Amino acid sequence: MIRFEPRGPVAVSKVVGVTVAAAVAALILAAIPMLFAGLSVFEAYGLMVKGAFGSAFAFTEMLTRATPLILTGLAAAVAFRAKLWNIGAEGQLYAGALAAVAVGTGLISGPSYVLIPTVIVAGALTGGLVMLGPTLLKTRLGVDEVVTTLLLNFVILLFVQMMLEGPMKDPMGMGWPQSEPILDEAALPKLMARMRIHWGLVIALVASLGVYFLLKRTVWGFEIRAVGENAAAARHAGIPVTATFIRVGLLSGALAGLAGVGEVAGLKGYLTADLSPGFGYSGIVVAMLAGLSPIGVVFSALFIASIFVGADSMSRATGVSNYLADLIVAMALLCVLVSGLFLRFKIRFVGAPHAKEAAK
Repeated sequence: MIRFEPRGPVAVSKVVGVTVAAAVAALILAAIPMLFAGLSVFEAYGLMVKGAFGSAFAFTEMLTRATPLILTGLAAAVAFRAKLWNIGAEGQLYAGALAAVAVGTGLISGPSYVLIPTVIVAGALTGGLVMLGPTLLKTRLGVDEVVTTLLLNFVILLFVQMMLEGPMKDPMGMGWPQSEPILDEAALPKLMARMRIHWGLVIALVASLGVYFLLKRTVWGFEIRAVGENAAAARHAGIPVTATFIRVGLLSGALAGLAGVGEVAGLKGYLTADLSPGFGYSGIVVAMLAGLSPIGVVFSALFIASIFVGADSMSRATGVSNYLADLIVAMALLCVLVSGLFLRFKIRFVGAPHAKEAAK
C-alpha cells in the first residue's frame, strides 16, 4: 500500500535542481519518437541547439519568441498564485492586440512618446477588463472561471475575425483579413538593427521584476499568497478576498494584453487572426515549469522558446514535422508536474491493515 505524506518546506536549490532534471528527462523521453522517425538523436538535438543559439539571428529570434511567452506566463503565474485559474490568456492577448491596433492606426495622433504609452495602456487595460468578467462571475455567483475564461478565448477570437473582415479591415490589404498597419509613431522600437527583436522584451523583463517585487515585498502580494493558500482562512484573518481576486484578475489580464501589444506594435505591425500560435496556452506551461515564480517564468519561457525555434530549424533541415516541439513541451510539463508531486509529498510503502491483523 502506498501513502503520500506532505513534506516540509523545500529548499529553492532543490526545486531548481528537480525542475532542470525534469526538463532533461523530457528531452530523453522525446528522443524515443525521434528514433522511430529514423533520426539521429544527437544530430537532431544539435540542429535544435544550433537553430536556437547558433547565430546572432537565431538567438534574437529565440528572444523574440520568448517575449510573449514571458508575459502570458506571468499572467498565468500571478493568477494561479491566488488560485484564480485564468485559462483565457489567449483571448486576452488578442483583446490587447485589438485595442492596440484600434488606438495605434490613427484614432489619435501625436509623437512617439505619446502614442507608444497610449497603445501600451490601451492593450493592458483591455486585457484586464476582459478578465474582469470571469473574475466577477466567480466572486459574485461562484461560476467556474476555468469554463468562462476558456470559452471567452473563442468568443474573442471570433470577434477579432469579425472586426478584421469588417470595420477594421485594411482596404489596402489585397482582400486579406488584416487590420491597417500601426503608425510608425505607435510602433515599439527595435532593439537591434536588421533584427525583429523589439522593446517588448524589455517590457516583459521589467514586468517580471515588477511582479516579483509585488508578490514578495508588498502587502498586496502577501494577500495574494494568503488567498492562494487558503481563501477561507484569509477571509477569517480579515483579508479582502473578493477584492484580491478582482485585482489579481485585472493584473493577469493586463499582462496577457501586453503580450498582444508587443506582437502587433513591436513585431508584425498589424493584426491578423493568426497572430498567436497559442502563446496564451503555452503561457500556462511556462508558468507551471517555473513553479509560478515570476523570475523563473523568464527562464522557462526562454527554454520553451528555444525548443520551438530550434525545432523549426531542425524540421527544415531534416524534414521531420515541427510538431516534435509540442511533444517535447508536453513531456516537459508532464515531468515537471510529476516532480512537483514528489517535492510536495513523500511516498511511504506500508503494509495493508488486514495483513497486519492476520500477522498478529
